[in-house]
Amino acid sequence: MAVVCVGCRKHGIVFHAGWLASGRTVDYHKTEQLKVWHMLARILTVVFLLTVSLSVRADKVLLVAGGESKTDGVPATQFKLIAPFAIGFDQAGNYYIAEMTGNRVHRVDQTGKLTIIGGTGEKGNDGDNGPARKARFNGMHHLVVDADGHLLLADTWNHRIRRLDPKTGVVTPFAGTGKKGFSGDGGPARNADFGGIYCLAFDPPKKNLYVADLDNRRIRVINMATGIVTTVAGNGKRGVPPDGAIAKNAPLVDPRAVAVDSKGNVYILERGGHALRVVGKEGKIRTVAGTGKKGFSGDGGPALKAMFNGPKHLCVDLDDNVLIADTENHVIRKYLPKEGRIVRIAGTGKRGKEGVGGPPLKVQLAQPHGVFQHKDGSIYIVDSSNNRVLKIVKE
Repeated sequence: MAVVCVGCRKHGIVFHAGWLASGRTVDYHKTEQLKVWHMLARILTVVFLLTVSLSVRADKVLLVAGGESKTDGVPATQFKLIAPFAIGFDQAGNYYIAEMTGNRVHRVDQTGKLTIIGGTGEKGNDGDNGPARKARFNGMHHLVVDADGHLLLADTWNHRIRRLDPKTGVVTPFAGTGKKGFSGDGGPARNADFGGIYCLAFDPPKKNLYVADLDNRRIRVINMATGIVTTVAGNGKRGVPPDGAIAKNAPLVDPRAVAVDSKGNVYILERGGHALRVVGKEGKIRTVAGTGKKGFSGDGGPALKAMFNGPKHLCVDLDDNVLIADTENHVIRKYLPKEGRIVRIAGTGKRGKEGVGGPPLKVQLAQPHGVFQHKDGSIYIVDSSNNRVLKIVKE
């Protein structure tokens, strides 16, 4: 960074960043010129130091939930979580955590206090139309918050979706009969049969709820106004879908998670297929990331040449990029659709729990099953086997 002194051609004076920062001055012919150049030096020094400061600004990982206390009503960082798998936010800024083997739902308010709002902690399938705290669930893998602030819970091994009203504390049936199977397309979701429901995702207006019906190898969608369920991808057969095929007529390997971007593209993450696919608005499917083989490679390069290892969850960020919990590689990665690239944003690739308080690429994770970007830009990681929730923030 240098500025040539055009007011003193005789000397051809050059201002360097190091001179400016140290306050070094130069002898000029006239006092007025000296004052002007002193002022310019101070301005450029400030600009230089600000630029350096911004260039070294880094992300930082914080613990927001997970501790040793078995009693709720304490700060979330002190409460003992049991296999947390999912996180979701309401409009008021509260967030909710679903536990898979813990079979409970927690609310963390804006002060950071955690309260159990659903589940006894025992595995079961009962309690509908009564207090959610007395209800039993079976292997919840995900939750989302609807437009009215209700929680929709993927009660995975009960083969149904249940709705929890945080205001009344009551849990009610929403979709699925509770019997494992495949039926009901074109009719009420409440009367339809599902397999294991592993992931739920709304489109941006929250008018349609997408369901990863993994056991049936289908992505299904429930219209929130009519309650009607239909299939948008998968024909029930196992296989890799050919690029350009009609999605609902094509096979899928094992659709573990689903997310929708602002343009209406539906992303499908396949656990055993080790790949990310997308269904465009025209209804055709194609693979956009992953070779289909298990591994860990490709960061910074073409997404189609990257390798995943049992990825379990995804979400769309504020820029329509796709964040992926590459679970068995213990990292969070990001697919950049405009560039067709994949990058790593958190995790070292080594299973562990060290690194909280430092940069995301230095933190160790253990089978993360959830990732979510808040509207403020912060990224939350559900670090499942470490029984904690982490948050990536700007320092």
